[in-house]
Amino acid sequence: MVNKFPKAEKFVLGQRIENTSLNVLEGIIIANQETNKEEALKKTAVELEKLRIFIRLAKDLKFISIGQYEQVSMQINEIGKMLGGLMKKFTSTSQSSLGQGIS
Repeated sequence: MVNKFPKAEKFVLGQRIENTSLNVLEGIIIANQETNKEEALKKTAVELEKLRIFIRLAKDLKFISIGQYEQVSMQINEIGKMLGGLMKKFTSTSQSSLGQGIS
């Protein structure tokens, strides 16, 4: 998708999209290894939101078609749902662990 951006934008917005996509992937890998998964997942969610904004900007600037935007947005939304579910799981797990320690 980024290969079809105008030459000047390929190395600005295109590079940001590629790097942010990799940051999301890296964040998921790190969260899988971390003991404090909640913090790693929060950082990954921020990267995903940045990616969502960069993709919307690419659409608004007409670097990608509406169809491409819709397809990528659906994928980003699906990843967001998964991240949200994981965050909810690990937030409730860490809160219940804290609650058990107080007793």
